[in-house]
Amino acid sequence: MKNSTHKLLEQKGKRRISMLTAYDFHTACTIDEAGIDMILVGDSLGNVMLGYENTLAVTVEDMIHHGKAVCRGAKNAFVVIDMPFMSYQGSVYDAVMNAGRILKETNCQAVKLEGGAEYADRIRAIVQAGIPVVAHLGLTPQSFNTLGGYKVQGKSLAVAQKLLADAQAVTEAGAFAITLECVPEALAKLITERTSALTIGIGAGKYCDGQVLVYQDMLGYTDGFTPKFVKKYADLHSVMLEAFKQYKAECEAQTFPAPEHTFGIDDEVMGKLY
Repeated sequence: MKNSTHKLLEQKGKRRISMLTAYDFHTACTIDEAGIDMILVGDSLGNVMLGYENTLAVTVEDMIHHGKAVCRGAKNAFVVIDMPFMSYQGSVYDAVMNAGRILKETNCQAVKLEGGAEYADRIRAIVQAGIPVVAHLGLTPQSFNTLGGYKVQGKSLAVAQKLLADAQAVTEAGAFAITLECVPEALAKLITERTSALTIGIGAGKYCDGQVLVYQDMLGYTDGFTPKFVKKYADLHSVMLEAFKQYKAECEAQTFPAPEHTFGIDDEVMGKLY
């Protein structure tokens, strides 16, 4: 049966939650078949699917387009869709309307937005509209310009204290889960212990209630930069590259298509053609 916020929250302190990103139907089907608890349609699609340098150019329309495909493939996994840059920052009204549009048009189960106490009013209003919310603290990629780049967050006393306060604020506002990105393990552990919300870590250590990774990273889909927190479970880039090279060579050598890949016709029919 389809996972729900209640089912997921019941696992806090009992069983670790698994989460992966997906951006298309077939990947969602495979992730769902594997029994992964949650799927994130992240605005990371800007990087890994659309070729942008960062996530800032991603639109609500992009998220809906990819989110629809994922939701059609996820029969049991709980699907969360990111709210892209400037879809909620402007006002509470914008936040609720865009969250509602994403939920209504994709059939997802929750939306995710970046930011702490400063966006608690958005979270509260979205939840009051009947839409579950996942908050996102720590390294928030939409704010990389103000953060000074993609850096670990919470190493200093001031920032660590703010993260604790932010976690409390978004939980009180109604977020049922919090993504903690690039946060020191000990701090993530403390946040997990102090909040009733699920914590989903990415680069935040093993004590979070769950983990999330970008599926292209964990499958070794590209040969580019790999963050420290990523474990590669496969090397798909090498497999795909070798297959593409072999295909090219066989096309040039005319060894593909072979007889078993072609269709025949009776000689008698051919002889009557004019």
